[in-house]
Amino acid sequence: MARIVIDEKIMHGKPIIKGTRVPVDVILGSLIGGMSYKDIEREYGVQKEDILATIEYAAKFVIGEEVHQLKMKI
Repeated sequence: MARIVIDEKIMHGKPIIKGTRVPVDVILGSLIGGMSYKDIEREYGVQKEDILATIEYAAKFVIGEEVHQLKMKI
């Protein structure tokens, strides 16, 4: 995860792509919105490897997530 950094002095501590002020959530949102890798590279001045690192960063949260069913009392 050398391409993703968290620095409280940059973007209020949001995870960003190293060497930029581009937050991970902006890249993810762009992908969700249908932008291609090339479009994102041009729009934000990042590389394909940065985009892949962003996806990997987000995936690590999902991989480590545990889901527990709540028992409801009626």
